[in-house]
Amino acid sequence: MLAISLLLACPKTGEGPESLSELAPPESLDVLDARGKIEVEARPSAEAQTLTLVGGTVMTAAGQVYEPGWLILEDGRILAVGPGEPEQTVGAVLDVSGRFVTPGLIDTHSHMGVYPAPEASAHSDGNEASSPVTAGVWAEHSFWPQDPKLETAVAGGVTTIQVLPGSANLIGGRGVTLHMVPAVGARAMRFPGAPDGLKMACGENPKRVYGQGGAPSTRMGNLRGQREAFAQAQAFLEDWKDYEDEHADWAEAQDGDEPQPPARDLKLETLAGAIQGEILVHVHCYRADDMLSILQLSEEFGFEVRSFHHALEAYKIADVLAERGVAVSTWADWWGFKMEAYDGIPYNLAMTQAAGGRAIVHSDSSVDVQRLNQEAAKGLRYGRESGLEITDDQALRWITWNPAWALGVEAEVGSLEPGKRADLVIWDGHPFSVYSHADQVFVDGVLRYDRQRPPKGPWSDFELGQDLEVLR
Repeated sequence: MLAISLLLACPKTGEGPESLSELAPPESLDVLDARGKIEVEARPSAEAQTLTLVGGTVMTAAGQVYEPGWLILEDGRILAVGPGEPEQTVGAVLDVSGRFVTPGLIDTHSHMGVYPAPEASAHSDGNEASSPVTAGVWAEHSFWPQDPKLETAVAGGVTTIQVLPGSANLIGGRGVTLHMVPAVGARAMRFPGAPDGLKMACGENPKRVYGQGGAPSTRMGNLRGQREAFAQAQAFLEDWKDYEDEHADWAEAQDGDEPQPPARDLKLETLAGAIQGEILVHVHCYRADDMLSILQLSEEFGFEVRSFHHALEAYKIADVLAERGVAVSTWADWWGFKMEAYDGIPYNLAMTQAAGGRAIVHSDSSVDVQRLNQEAAKGLRYGRESGLEITDDQALRWITWNPAWALGVEAEVGSLEPGKRADLVIWDGHPFSVYSHADQVFVDGVLRYDRQRPPKGPWSDFELGQDLEVLR
């Protein structure tokens, strides 16, 4: 959408248009979407370090592992990376001998901020369960940047997250991709240029939430509700096309009254964006047959599924998902907590990888997000034990480049390559070791976490009482 190009054109601070008047009149859905993303709070600014890292093992997640290797950061970007020793250094030199450098970790499925800590009913803002289809709501509008779990996620090496609505709804609304920088408002944390996501759900959750009070109460009711919503969105797009054609004719002839655009419908604007490919579709789905039903839905209405989430039975249709380019965002070994989760196996990630698909480790947890590296290590171990050949680089991509692709930001993050954002983690040991810690975490070249030097104050006011130095 135009909103994406507007965001990409903004300065690095992430500042948007100063006023509505800077945007064109609302003559298209693109402009309306851009108006919905106008920023008030500027993106937090901090001085990026100019730094040369030398002596460590650099795991690029782009096919190369340099042991030893070097990496140069400048102006918030990766300037260069390579094996051995650099011919010249830039800025301060940081010796990371004996340590490992990886891209920042990325979680495609988080509810931090919409189900924040401390857990309380007043903080429960993830499911807008007022209707089975609530495509017009945005997780961004529930997100609370004061959630203390955000800082603990960064301490685990996480630099980017997608925050989604919950899975009570057939279509739960928009997700938002956030960069892990402290801010007062959610919009200031938006990853610059990242497309929105659309959260959908199939299977047991919508049945459980709505089945007692009417539709949907079955899987066929689920699909009917989703089909009806997308049929409405198709008609909405046709109305807009008719308007645009009429407006073009009027602009050329300059005769009669100017045609007026269709009335706004926030639900249908979101679904129209999904059909047009400008909003990426993420679907909570466990069973293989449910995933196939959603793929049939996508064929009927002309949208693409970017990633199935949880997807415990993805291994049964790994070839289909690989052929269609649908990512699998799942866990290493969660299973058996409800009926549709009983056929989960710990080889799911590895079998997805072996089929040529995009395997992703997600968290769906403010606790597991702190150890995505260990979850990837479990999936790697299971795969190798089953006889599948999987490299460390491929498993690292499960928590870096593959999730970046699923969120539409792979050109910016997800691997250590020149020109990309300087989002990276320095580990005190191999990242797939249970004994390793994230020593330092950089976001856009700014040191956001240092295990040896605790911050002067926590990100969240809810943690102030635990920091006596701040109170003195």
